[in-house]
Amino acid sequence: MGLKPDHWIRKMATEHKMIEPFIENQVRKGVISYGVSSYGYDLRVASEFKIFTNVFGAIVDPKHFDPKSMVDFVGDVCIVPPNSFALARSIEYFRIPRNVLTICLGKSTYARCGIIVNVTPFEPEWEGYVTLEISNTTPLPARIYANEGLAQVLFFEADEACETSYADKKGKYQHQQSIVLPKL
Repeated sequence: MGLKPDHWIRKMATEHKMIEPFIENQVRKGVISYGVSSYGYDLRVASEFKIFTNVFGAIVDPKHFDPKSMVDFVGDVCIVPPNSFALARSIEYFRIPRNVLTICLGKSTYARCGIIVNVTPFEPEWEGYVTLEISNTTPLPARIYANEGLAQVLFFEADEACETSYADKKGKYQHQQSIVLPKL
């Protein structure tokens, strides 16, 4: 299994629609960068957010997640409260080939501000918009800029295809069209 370079990403995106919309080069001027990088793709965050709130006294339980623990927000700048988090989605729709696995990491510009982006791997044959978990680890409110870079996706291609893909398992987060809350 090997990390894939920019020319492989361009080919897979253009010929196999692995990333849509696809930005062929890195955009950097005046924004937090996005698009193709040397060995990855910097995805953008959409303007739709779900911000954690404890106003209703909900308990965070992955087996019985209460949607009332989140408030919806749409806008160009999302303010994540201190020591809190928000969910968002990528602008890009991903279609992962059967012999590819991705790892997604937050961008250093946000990490240096105490903003941690957590995304689970995109498994072989997973597809959809990515639900992004954004944690503000600081005691101050934090700005997240919609339509700009938030995380980098690294692509690893295996020597052979897996026996059972995410699509084969009928994964519960397959074909996500919006921000998806935890499911059991």
